Amino acid sequence: MSLPKKPRILVVANQKGGVGKTTTAINLGTALAAVGEPTLVIDIDPQGNASTGLGLHRQDRKLTTYEVLTGQARLSEAIVPTRIPGLSLVPATVDLSGAELELADMNRRNFILKDALEEYSVHGENAFSYILIDCPPSLTLLTLNAMAAADAVMVPLQCEFFALEGLSQLMKTIELVREKLNPTLEIQGIVLTMFDKRNKLSDQVADDVRATLGEKVYTTVIPRNVRISEAPSHGVPALVYDLRCPGSQAYIKLAGELIQRERIRAAA
Repeated sequence: MSLPKKPRILVVANQKGGVGKTTTAINLGTALAAVGEPTLVIDIDPQGNASTGLGLHRQDRKLTTYEVLTGQARLSEAIVPTRIPGLSLVPATVDLSGAELELADMNRRNFILKDALEEYSVHGENAFSYILIDCPPSLTLLTLNAMAAADAVMVPLQCEFFALEGLSQLMKTIELVREKLNPTLEIQGIVLTMFDKRNKLSDQVADDVRATLGEKVYTTVIPRNVRISEAPSHGVPALVYDLRCPGSQAYIKLAGELIQRERIRAAA
């Protein structure tokens, strides 16, 4: 019997808040699922915004990443379907904010999520092409667990004045994780978000980021779009709320670009 193909595990991370990190995780996950790539979103942010944005009410989050990380549940037990065909979720609650203290004294405290994912894979239960991990907007034990478990990091970057400064801090973090925890961790790509074509600063930031990081920066940019902002309050991704809006169309293009990058990487 052939073993199931190992999913590609991508961390969606930025140490700065308000850059479109969770929006990217849920809409990219939706777009990947829509083109036939079954995807799992793991919400590891105590705010639980990815869970809310995918329509899972707090009272319905029975088993979460908190139970997985503290050894009270297996990953397979915490996975729930969403209303999006092909898109599943491991939800989060505010309980995660206390998990840091509980994990601090555990053996392999930086590798708990990695071990849970590996156990899930070993038992042949995997049914996903991609696993997207939505991180807190800070460098915590939760973020380190995500990066230790991942193949690569996808960085949403807001087109604003301090973008490059925040990015340099994140690059240092990724390098540190490579040295200490996960030597094969890659930067999968930089996604420019909240791009306002009417604002010259957006163009300037985009040009600066591309000049610094070259091909690591996705061609697709995510525009500033009110429909993307409205969607979470309705408990659905923007692609379900308004498929035709510029933001949704951008995430569909981003998914296509990601898949193409992954095919090139796999063939190399």
